[in-house]
Amino acid sequence: MSVTDEDSRRRVLHRLRRARGQLDAVIDAVESDAPCRDVVTQLAAVTHALNRAGFVVVANAMEECAGTGKNKEGLTTEELEKLFLSLA
Repeated sequence: MSVTDEDSRRRVLHRLRRARGQLDAVIDAVESDAPCRDVVTQLAAVTHALNRAGFVVVANAMEECAGTGKNKEGLTTEELEKLFLSLA
């Protein structure tokens, strides 16, 4: 599934880079025996950033599908729904 809208692509990349930085913080926290609260807080931030990126990708695919009647990936409505719900 591609992100064809340049603004959507920029937002996805921003969120993925943010998640990568947060994941590095989680790894550092675990390696340094940081308090559990800090580790869990950082894990929640990573999860949120990844979910937001996923929502943009799925929303872009749904918009493309609705605009053309069939998306480039050949995904059915059921497959798009399953992808979207997997992020919830």
